[in-house]
Amino acid sequence: MSEGVDKQNLKDKTAQGLFWGFLSSGGMQLLNLIIGIFLARLLSPGEYGIVGMLAIFSLIAGNLQDSGFGVALINIKNITHNDYNSVFWVNIVVSLFLYAVLFMCAPLIAAFYHQPCLIPLSRFIFLGFIFAAIGISPNALLTRNLRIKEKAIISLVALLTAGTVGVVMALNGFSYWSLAAQQVLYNVIVCIGRYFFARWYPTFKVDFTPVKQMFSFSYKVLITTILTTINNNVLTVIFGRLFPAIAVGNYTQANKWNTMANQLVANTVAQVAQPVFTRVNDDNHERQQRVFGKMLRFTAFLAFPAMFGLSLVAPQVILLTIGDKWIDSIPLLQILCVSGAFFPLFTVYQHQILSLGKSDYYMWITLAQIVFMLVAVLACHSMGIMAMTIAFAVINILWLFVWQVVASRLIQYRMTTMLRDVLPFLFISLAVMGVTYLLTLPIHNLYLLLPVRVVLAILIYASVMKLSGAVIFKECTDYLFGRLRRNRQ
Repeated sequence: MSEGVDKQNLKDKTAQGLFWGFLSSGGMQLLNLIIGIFLARLLSPGEYGIVGMLAIFSLIAGNLQDSGFGVALINIKNITHNDYNSVFWVNIVVSLFLYAVLFMCAPLIAAFYHQPCLIPLSRFIFLGFIFAAIGISPNALLTRNLRIKEKAIISLVALLTAGTVGVVMALNGFSYWSLAAQQVLYNVIVCIGRYFFARWYPTFKVDFTPVKQMFSFSYKVLITTILTTINNNVLTVIFGRLFPAIAVGNYTQANKWNTMANQLVANTVAQVAQPVFTRVNDDNHERQQRVFGKMLRFTAFLAFPAMFGLSLVAPQVILLTIGDKWIDSIPLLQILCVSGAFFPLFTVYQHQILSLGKSDYYMWITLAQIVFMLVAVLACHSMGIMAMTIAFAVINILWLFVWQVVASRLIQYRMTTMLRDVLPFLFISLAVMGVTYLLTLPIHNLYLLLPVRVVLAILIYASVMKLSGAVIFKECTDYLFGRLRRNRQ
């Protein structure tokens, strides 16, 4: 079980990991888009809202069954089979216990939302995180060794298979059960795929000493992950309590599109960030700053044009793909996209902090973010869903500066450096979308307007990057063209 990554190869491994991470995330979001279009046309906002009400429960349960040990495994310098094995058995025990608790709590969940159908539905959906728990140890092994290509294959096969099953069930009138089956089947296939590629298997000789040693780090990661899940899904819970299922469905649909877009970038970075940062932690701050800054620039280079671009074309995308019955989700999506542009940047900061073993920083920053966000959102509840969503977005954007203060303390990455690395991409992206909007105002045909705006925005952005001599743009294009040349030879 060789780690197989030395410092001399770190740059190449990082580039390769980002390449495969982007292909994986891109393929996943494309499949999610296609499958989501079919399901959104077949199902109603109310049916989406029913499943959306359960999202936060299954996500938190998934956080608990991992218990932060997946991240801890990646941070261990000299890892052994016993480390993976102890985490495997802890996750199994915890996941089974959690499922039993949630199984019994299903009537309470249904009563909270005033939806009796949630009792059998929740008991089925919660099965998915048991399979997710089984796959945590082999997934950590694949991540440590930057085997992003294998992880990409697993995710794409799982999504394609589960999505096809979901669409077929929706066509045959299974309503929200088609969404539930898709979720559970996806976790089952991912679990099988991880073991197939990792070639790691648990043994019955169990020593829980490694888990005890990881606990002081992992429990803070666990708390933080739960808090992050709450932050990302709290509006669904609040809306589910205060508004009809159709309103929850519209927000769920908007958040789904926003998440698909920002996770395209965030997942690309997340799959390599922590392993790479971990390998430069023994060096001086200068190298840490250089690696961190480059990762942040790459993230901003992709995130701002992707998210601001989606906000620009949101009306055309929603109306052309899933129909005018989802028209109320358009303004929600546009607001979420603005804050969603900053989420991938958070990922870079978070993995840098975790790679330094500072899970306590990670925990307290996220807790404070939750508190401020809840206060802001609840203060706007009398003004309706739109105002609450804006409050949520504003707090999440401002929180970038909190993460920056911590990075400045830990690796001396200064605020002025961050602004110099990030702001050019932000302002250029805003300018590009503004110019694209003005140039396409005379076009009223939706079928023509969408592709023209997308192509025009890409061409203008790429041209500005080229003319301005952006280093990250040159490095990306050089790598892609170099890879194409090698493939032709």
